[in-house]
Amino acid sequence: MISAAVAGASGYAGGEIVRLLAGHPDLTIGTLAAETKAGERLGRIHPHLTPFADRLLESTDPAELARHDVVFLALPHGASAAIATELPDRVVVIDCGADFRLRDEQAWAAFYDTPYAGAWAYGLPELVDADGRRGRGALAGCTRIAVPGCYPTTVSLALAPGFAAGLLEPSDVVVVAASGTSGAGKGLKAHLLGAEVMGSMSPYGVGGVHRHTPEIEQNLTAAAGEQVTVSFTPTLTPMARGILATCTARLRPGADPGAVREAYERTYAEEAFVHVLPDGQWPRTGDVLGSNAVHLQLAVDQRAGRVVVTAVLDNLTKGTAGAAVQCANLALGLPETRGLTAVGVAP
Repeated sequence: MISAAVAGASGYAGGEIVRLLAGHPDLTIGTLAAETKAGERLGRIHPHLTPFADRLLESTDPAELARHDVVFLALPHGASAAIATELPDRVVVIDCGADFRLRDEQAWAAFYDTPYAGAWAYGLPELVDADGRRGRGALAGCTRIAVPGCYPTTVSLALAPGFAAGLLEPSDVVVVAASGTSGAGKGLKAHLLGAEVMGSMSPYGVGGVHRHTPEIEQNLTAAAGEQVTVSFTPTLTPMARGILATCTARLRPGADPGAVREAYERTYAEEAFVHVLPDGQWPRTGDVLGSNAVHLQLAVDQRAGRVVVTAVLDNLTKGTAGAAVQCANLALGLPETRGLTAVGVAP
């Protein structure tokens, strides 16, 4: 068995990693760390993780983490870099934070307030680039992997096939996305109280200031082979988990509208976790709950000359923890789908 440690196990993402590892046939759960919750029973914080309810959370000690084959870091932004530097190269480190996602130091400095730590292999296996290569090519045998943000995963998978096929204009890309409250983490915040979010939606990070914007542009630029700029507006919706992103881009002059769906079906035909729905069936967040699946649907608005792609995923599974396990599988030489499912929970 391959031993796995989870740092940040008290948070939503960390708890979801533990949930997925509990059903993984090749990974066994070792150290569960949570700095501010050290000494507490896991079952007090995550009652749903009943097989591990009596496990005590430990402090985040790099020496203890280093005893494992793979370490999942589910920590706040800026906290992973210091720990990662103390872990030996032989340990596969999967970071669920933002610390190592961006390749451009200036982009990091513009959106984050911690020192730039560099870039690791980017953990989105299904992402296609302008040369037709997939992201998984860089992950096999890799020991340092940065899991994408949940919004960038949704938007990148929604638009990359159109850019890679040369069908979309790289400017005037507009994305409006809705996310459940778990995307903001488990910390107590007044605007996330039940009384504030029940029956109400609200925008945030408006005007190009959301931290996921440069990551989205980085991915779509790689897919297009030229600079892509995105206007991204996230919204908070009254549900615990899930993302629905409506992504639009202009169709290139002379591009065949009929080629759009063909490009998407060709790109994702062999992907286990990305599904282009049958024509006329539109994605719903409830259909991917608890799964590692992404559901996509698209239409060409010929009057406006735009392609519209709607994508949904569970922000805690495919958007974070499921992606982390998927990347670990690739890094460890295991089947990519091991311990993961594309089947959601309904109703």
